[in-house]
Amino acid sequence: MRAVAALGILTTHVAFQTATYHPVLERLDYFVAVFYALSAFLLARGGLRPGYYRRRLARLAPAYLVCVAVVLASLPELAGISWSQALAQVFLVQIYVPDGLVAGLTQMWSLCVEVAFYLVLPLYLRLSTPLRTLALALSIPASLAWPWLVAGVDAVNLQIWPPSYVLWCAVGLILAELERLGIRYRGPRWPVAALGLPVAWIAGVLGPEGLAHPSPAQFNARIILGAAFAALIVAPFALGPRSRGVLASPVAVALGRWSYSLFLWHVWVLALVFPVLGVPVFGGHFALVWAATVAGSVALAYVSYELVEVPGARLVRGWRHGRFPLNSDTPN
Repeated sequence: MRAVAALGILTTHVAFQTATYHPVLERLDYFVAVFYALSAFLLARGGLRPGYYRRRLARLAPAYLVCVAVVLASLPELAGISWSQALAQVFLVQIYVPDGLVAGLTQMWSLCVEVAFYLVLPLYLRLSTPLRTLALALSIPASLAWPWLVAGVDAVNLQIWPPSYVLWCAVGLILAELERLGIRYRGPRWPVAALGLPVAWIAGVLGPEGLAHPSPAQFNARIILGAAFAALIVAPFALGPRSRGVLASPVAVALGRWSYSLFLWHVWVLALVFPVLGVPVFGGHFALVWAATVAGSVALAYVSYELVEVPGARLVRGWRHGRFPLNSDTPN
């Protein structure tokens, strides 16, 4: 599922930069909602485990910091980047500072939001079931009110701050509660997941197109439809029996393992693909650019996983315990 989500996000970025305008392609960024829902489900289903923050740091920081360093050092567009912009990337606070989103790293806005969710999740998990239900019941309407409360603020885009995306994370939290209650899904999975495509199409038609700033009403519609998209895709697999189909194939498992690095690197790879292919940005050639970006991103994701994610996670855990184990393991 992570592999599908990462490739969906890559596809929507390729479509935008090749000027391939289609309602569904524009809203494949809804796979960010799938990432949020899936992460929330997996982290919440087993309750709060010891060493939670250490494991999150070990999982995210090494590959992220290496990616940021390479992108800042290599993209010509970033030659004049300010120290405040560079430090915002390093500390993953770019959505909170003016002009914080920079070339090659624009997709990291969603990781900023996800990290904020990781920080508060333990507070939610420590609550009793009735209080968790109350917290969700109060936070969801408050989240939908957020774009209206911050409308007109120009210094930074408060519309993409974490409060806006509570509903996307709540999808996974609700699925975890349903699993805890013993509720299971036994029906077909892929036909239900495919219903996410018309949801994305509706959202794309509603607009606005491209990078036009949505009104609060448009943003609310985008969030609600994104939550429906995530629920349709994640729920049949999260609450269904263990997958033995295509998602359990060796290729899908490997891509899922590399999906975090695939997400980190694909925008940088896409920036390099255009000059390598001799194709101008916004100059079309969607299929060619997509294929080259997928190939380059998957190859780099494999290298990043093997040489940065796994050993980096091992080092972070070793620092915590005052030792540096040499045995290979995988981030979690």
